[in-house]
Amino acid sequence: MRRRAFLKAGSCCALFQSARSLASSSGLKLPGLTAFVSDFPSAGSSIAGFPIIDAHIHLFDTSRPGGVPWPEPSDAILYKPALPSRYKSVTESFGVVGAIAVECSPLVEDNDWLLRTAALDPIIVGIIGDLDPASPGFSRHLERYAANPLYRGIRYGNLWNRDLGAHLSNSEFIGNLKKLAAAGLVLESANQNPVLIADILKLTDRVPELRIVIDHLPQAPPPAVPAARKSYEQDLRSLSQRNHVFVKGSEVLRQVNGKVPDALDFYKPWLDEIWEIFGEDRMLFGSDWPNSDHLASYADTFDIIWRYMLQKGRPAQEKFFWKNSTSVYRWHKRSAGQPQMATGT
Repeated sequence: MRRRAFLKAGSCCALFQSARSLASSSGLKLPGLTAFVSDFPSAGSSIAGFPIIDAHIHLFDTSRPGGVPWPEPSDAILYKPALPSRYKSVTESFGVVGAIAVECSPLVEDNDWLLRTAALDPIIVGIIGDLDPASPGFSRHLERYAANPLYRGIRYGNLWNRDLGAHLSNSEFIGNLKKLAAAGLVLESANQNPVLIADILKLTDRVPELRIVIDHLPQAPPPAVPAARKSYEQDLRSLSQRNHVFVKGSEVLRQVNGKVPDALDFYKPWLDEIWEIFGEDRMLFGSDWPNSDHLASYADTFDIIWRYMLQKGRPAQEKFFWKNSTSVYRWHKRSAGQPQMATGT
C-alpha cells in the first residue's frame, strides 16, 4: 500500500466510524458493519485513532560549519538537514505527536547540539545522547547532561568502532553504567547481531537495574546455521526474562537482492517470533527516520508496521505506538497534543 492508498484508508476509516455511530444512535441494524469497521483503526487524532510517539529518529544539520560525522557527503539520500521542522512535515498525516531523537555522532559536544535543537521544538520529547562509559570523563559528562530533563539516556554497542563485550570485565566501565542506571537513564544498544545480543545478556547480569533498549532487532533475523540460530534465540528468550529490557520495532524493512519487499508476509514470521518472545509490554515503535529513507518512504515504512499491528488489537497498538515509550524513556509531555499516562497506570 503506497502513501495515497494509505491516507485513503484513513479517510475510509473515519467514514465507516461515522456510519457506525449513526447506526447506533438511530437503532438501525447494519449486518456486517461492526465486524468490518473493527478491522480499521478508530477515528480520532490520527490514522491510528490515538497519538503516536516515534521512539527512533535522527537529527543532524549538514549545513553547519564543519559538517557532521554522519551521514557522509556522498550519501545522496541522507545528506541534507534533518531537523524537527522537516520531520513534522513528513509525519503530520500519521498523528505523530512526539519523537525520541537518537544520537548519530560520537562527539561529546554534539550532545549539546542535540539538546539545543530538541529544546526549540516540543515534538522532541527526549534525546538519547552519546557518551562512552569507557572514557575517563564519563561521570563528569553524565552528571551535566542528566540534569536536563530532555536527556533520557545514551547509545552504546558496536557503533563508532566500539565493542560492548570488550569492556564487560572492566569494573570502571560497569561502575559507569551503574551510575547511568542510578540517574534513571537508558542504555540504547546498536546495532544488533548475535554477538551484541549475547553481550547485552551478560550486561544484564552485571547491572540488572539498568533499563536497556534493543534497537533495530527486526533488522537482525536469526542466523541460518541451526546451532547459531538456537543460541541466538535462547539469548533473546533469556533477555525477555529481564524486566528492564525492551525491544524497539525499528528497521523492520530489509533489502533482499537489491529490492525492498512490500509484502507483510515477508516480514511477519520474524516479527511474530520477536512479539512472541517479548510481548506487548516490551515493544515500541521507531521509524529510524531519515535513515529509513534508504529503503522506503516514511509512509511505506509506517504502512508495513501498522498493517502488522492491526492484528494485535487496540490495547496492544496503544502500548506499542506510545504507552511503552513512557515506561522506557520516562519522557515528559511538552505540548497539549501529547499523551500522558494516568497516575498509577
